Amino acid sequence: MAVVNDADAAGLAEMGFGAGASQSGVAVMVTLGTGIGTAVFVDGTLVPNTESGHLVVGGSEAEQLASTRAKEHAGQSWKQWTTHLLGFLNELERLIWPHLFIVGGGISVEFRRFCERLQTSAPLVAATLGTDAGIVGAVIAMGKTAVWEPTDRLDEGVYP
Repeated sequence: MAVVNDADAAGLAEMGFGAGASQSGVAVMVTLGTGIGTAVFVDGTLVPNTESGHLVVGGSEAEQLASTRAKEHAGQSWKQWTTHLLGFLNELERLIWPHLFIVGGGISVEFRRFCERLQTSAPLVAATLGTDAGIVGAVIAMGKTAVWEPTDRLDEGVYP
């Protein structure tokens, strides 16, 4: 049995089969949803439980201003919300100097609507496995990668 948090699971999937595959250096998976989850990888190896959504940025916890829930709850425009998200990403850059940011979570399907406003030193890319990343990563954490192929789609009834 394996225990892994949701951001770490999504990051494992993205680093193994998605946007971070074969990425060297430091990569940070940022999941945006009801909160903000993060997973940090060094040369493809997970540094577990590096949840950073509770970092204080501009006097407030990052997830209170920059999560998807915060955007919807406060009725923030894309411009307002990305200003908060950029503050969080800049703080992560200041602390850990990543070589790549991967943005996941449900809002990542809207990546093109907000990515241009996020000017970071590290490249910023959308997660490629979408909402399937968490479940795929959970299977990876259990050491059963052979039962899932990146071409399988979970929403089409192909389950690991």
